[in-house]
Formats: sequence, C-alpha cells, structure tokens
Amino acid sequence: MATQDEALDTLVTPQIVASKGVWGPDTVSYPVSQSDIRKWSIAVYWPETPPRLFWDEAYARTTRWDGIVAPEDFNPFGWPVAPPRLPGAQPGLRPRKGENVLNGGQVDTFFTRIRPGDVITERARVADWDERTGRLGLMLFLRHESEWHNQLGELVKRRMATSIWY
Repeated sequence: MATQDEALDTLVTPQIVASKGVWGPDTVSYPVSQSDIRKWSIAVYWPETPPRLFWDEAYARTTRWDGIVAPEDFNPFGWPVAPPRLPGAQPGLRPRKGENVLNGGQVDTFFTRIRPGDVITERARVADWDERTGRLGLMLFLRHESEWHNQLGELVKRRMATSIWY
C-alpha cells in the first residue's frame, strides 16, 4: 500500500476488477405499509398536501392504479435496522489517496410502482469504471448499477450511479 505522499499508478483494486458485472448479495426491505407511503409523501411534498394517490384509498381506487401507490422516489430502505458501513475514509482518520469519495450523480429509470404490502429486493453490481487525472490527481469514476424488484419479480427501478474516488 502506498504511503500518504506516494503517487499511485491506479485506484482500481483487484476487488473492483473481480466484482465487475457480478451481482452482490440481495438487500430485502421490510414490507411497505400504507403508512410508510403516506409519511414519505407528506415529507417530500411539505408544506403542500401530497397528491391523493399517495394517501386517499377511496380516491386512489378511481385511478388507473386502482389503489394507493408510492411516489417514484419512495425508498423502502429508508429505515434500516443497522446503519450500513460505507466505504471510504472513516471519521477521525486522515483519508489515504483513493479513500475520498464524491457522489458523481445518478440516473433512475422507473418501471412498476411500489404498493402497500410490497417487499422490495435490491441487487447491485459494478458496471464499469475509468480513471483520469484531474486537479486532485488520479481519480476513479466507478459506475454502479442497481435494480429493485418486488416480491412478484417485477422490475421496479434501475439506477446507474457514479462515485468518484480520489
């Protein structure tokens, strides 16, 4: 491992190479409740009233959805039991080269809507990467792909996200 001041030839580790295209372990949500959807909607539309589709069952039954659905940005993983351990620098420690991480953006594509009672399974993998030298030195642009499926196996969402390691 390089010391703080040594230049690195690459930030691509053997683990990154080995994980390219390989789906990691599944993460499974708690069953989505109507209350989860209502509370999420209140939070994201505050101070306005959220659309009735997200909280009024009688109204939602008259729509093409035939019942309450979640907003597309709803996150069924928003209430984890234990906080995830995130990669990168740890609090109180000086990061080494390659341990600083920036969010490089994401693109979400939505398919089936989430409904009360759904259990969502997420899977993720490294899609690809490239390295460039920038103002901060060597930078790794790591692209991740994730998919959410409901308990029926229907695709709910696909996300392509980029993290920038430097």
